[in-house]
Amino acid sequence: MTDVQAAESFTEFVRDVEPGLKHALVAAFGTEVGMEATRDALAVGWERWDEVREKANPAGYLFGVGRNKARRRLRRHPVFPVPTADHDPWVEPALPGALRRLSERQRVAVMLLHGYDWTHAEVADLMGVSLSTVQQHEARGMAKLRRAIGVGDEY
Repeated sequence: MTDVQAAESFTEFVRDVEPGLKHALVAAFGTEVGMEATRDALAVGWERWDEVREKANPAGYLFGVGRNKARRRLRRHPVFPVPTADHDPWVEPALPGALRRLSERQRVAVMLLHGYDWTHAEVADLMGVSLSTVQQHEARGMAKLRRAIGVGDEY
């Protein structure tokens, strides 16, 4: 493959994958860290494009790269800032803390399914897991969120 062909195939790949990758990493790690992790993952994808494009799930691979980059950053920064009393939060006040207490996989599943209206199949493909695993992460995550913010299972 020539350099031009490689650049064109990577550009097409990014056009297809970048929105979902960004949503997943932002859902998992918050806006700032998620956006940086997306950029880092795509940079690795470009540097190793010959290797990455041959993988069974290149988007899943780059999600893993971004997740690892984000985890390193999070050792120094909180994911969701606590709302301060000087302004009204735009979400349920208990939600950021409740989301922070979910496991990473539960948070990704819940955010992509309920925040971005992804299908279970799309989440499973990106995470590289089965549909039933996504359903388990969603069910457990939603149950934890309901308990944390004090709403019943009728929702």
